[in-house]
Amino acid sequence: MESSQQYLISNDYTEVYQRLPLGLQLAYGIGHVLNDVCASMWFTYLLVFFHLVLQFSNWEAGFMLLVGQVADALATPFVGFQSDQSGTSFFYSYGKRKIWHLLGTICVLGAFPFIFSPCVYCINAQRWVQIVYYCIFIIIFQFGWAAVQISHLSLIPELTPNEHDRTRLTAIRYCFTVISSILVYIVTWLILHLDSGDDSKLGPADGPKFQHIVWIGLGFGLFCSILFHLCVREEDGFGGSDIRGGQPRHNVKEILKNIKVYKVALIYMSTRLFVNLSQVFIPLYLHETLDMTASSLALIPLTMFIGSFLMSVGIEKLNRLFGRKMAYTIGVSMGVAACIWVQYGQGTFYISYGIYVVAVLIGECNFMQINF
Repeated sequence: MESSQQYLISNDYTEVYQRLPLGLQLAYGIGHVLNDVCASMWFTYLLVFFHLVLQFSNWEAGFMLLVGQVADALATPFVGFQSDQSGTSFFYSYGKRKIWHLLGTICVLGAFPFIFSPCVYCINAQRWVQIVYYCIFIIIFQFGWAAVQISHLSLIPELTPNEHDRTRLTAIRYCFTVISSILVYIVTWLILHLDSGDDSKLGPADGPKFQHIVWIGLGFGLFCSILFHLCVREEDGFGGSDIRGGQPRHNVKEILKNIKVYKVALIYMSTRLFVNLSQVFIPLYLHETLDMTASSLALIPLTMFIGSFLMSVGIEKLNRLFGRKMAYTIGVSMGVAACIWVQYGQGTFYISYGIYVVAVLIGECNFMQINF
């Protein structure tokens, strides 16, 4: 009887459901562009800006990055729980997901510019005062970033009960992530290369350049967020059901008892650790160890992302040919090979050509692991 009911539900979806218009799918996809722009700046250039431009020590810059990641870890489950709540107040009348997206967007726009700017009215203050100053804006930004991310993802089941459309929305979302990241790196390369020349190194005088990059990225992200809020209407009817796409929901206890959850969590945590560390420390490695120019701090990350994009073209065929586990293993092997080359790479050839091969390997490895 139970399987028959699921079959009928699946049939009902097939009969009454209309595919989402392409315009709505694209409007949904651009709703995370602001977050993607800020994430590229945060992971790639935060340590560079704090250490090389603002002249914070290693531990001070690392501490502020840590504060941001801890704030994100605390804000994510809080926003996830709160965005599932519903009510009759004005706060929820806009949509229980979109209102959190709007709140997060305001926090991101209000806080992120201050992170990549000199300390306002405290530029000559003691270091601990400046650290507290930046930590306040970092916490606000991370709360806003988590609010946008969680609310945007949780909108997918609210917009459609169809699994194929949900997959398509996720793919479009990632497509705009690629576009946003490439935009950040191209803008950074243009500003650092054209303003600084070929042989310049990054230093305190480059602070205004990072502010220009941030404002260009935020302007693009704000434009996309406005289009998202104007074009995407939150529906209340698919996400609240106990059955999604003909499959019953699992309660929390059942999920926590499933050993596969912990296996996947461990693999994903390790994957994220490699991806984030490579993105965070590659710019410092280029500047401090290889003594490369300022423009390379944009060109090499751009090469990494191009490697990810190239792998996205063939990952589906690779999965069909070898299977997901073997494809993941190949990606890990590429990452290990890149790390070994980084450890022992030196000389003119490595700095001029080899580092670009390493960047492509890391980019392809990151994509294969994330999309396992």
